[in-house]
Amino acid sequence: MPDLATLLPMIFALVVIGAFAGVVGGLLGVGGGIVLVPAFFYALGHLGYGGDQLMQVCVATSMATIVVTSLRSVSAHNRKGAVDWEVLKSWGPTLVIAAAIGTFVAGRVSSTTLQAVFGVLAGIAGLWMAFGRDAWRLGEAMPGQPVRSLLAGAVGFFSAMMGIGGGTFGVPLMTLYAMPIHRAVATASGFGVLIAVPSVLGFLLLPVADAPPWTVGAVNIPAFLVVIGTTLMTTPLGVRLAHAMNPKPLKRAFAIFLTLVALNMLRKVLGW
Repeated sequence: MPDLATLLPMIFALVVIGAFAGVVGGLLGVGGGIVLVPAFFYALGHLGYGGDQLMQVCVATSMATIVVTSLRSVSAHNRKGAVDWEVLKSWGPTLVIAAAIGTFVAGRVSSTTLQAVFGVLAGIAGLWMAFGRDAWRLGEAMPGQPVRSLLAGAVGFFSAMMGIGGGTFGVPLMTLYAMPIHRAVATASGFGVLIAVPSVLGFLLLPVADAPPWTVGAVNIPAFLVVIGTTLMTTPLGVRLAHAMNPKPLKRAFAIFLTLVALNMLRKVLGW
């Protein structure tokens, strides 16, 4: 049983991580995983946890939080009639299968490989947030087969590898096919459930050596509980701030922050 001197720094770090993820998510409309995974990685690493599978613990624990937050989010969006259930139904099976495959791969590659995947894709997401334009289009309607399955497969696979919900990739993709941004955000909240549930089930079966205290498979239970509690409390604050100020400059600032985080992770991968 870990002593208080071991657990208290970990709990304090997790409270700060959850609070920050909640505020940023509510303020900028970004998924918590894009914040949680690097935050878990640096916090747990500095506390001496994780060993050679630290990134797997971070990805798995982030996914566990997404199960809860996505269910809450899609329910709230559905009450406003904003969710496109036809898109969810048509993308859903491929998202689930691709997420399961992504989890299988994530459990068998090195932590360094997962860092590289996260670093590259988070960097792309940061650049999109900074320079993407609402007027850009790939088409005027959601694509049919086989393009639809290819896109859903890519979203599910890489989201599972990164420990994020489907919004980071799903929202830009749907807006590129002329879906209004609010409907895209609402629909992508459902992607998170479809991606996170098979991912968490897979990660619960993954044995991890030198994991933080009270880790089941690759999912750290204290991190999950603390982050869920603080995120649910601070997300409404972020939403209120979003309505009280212009979020565009803050979104660009976060894009710069995310890009720097991604570059720093890639720097570690390269051993610099």
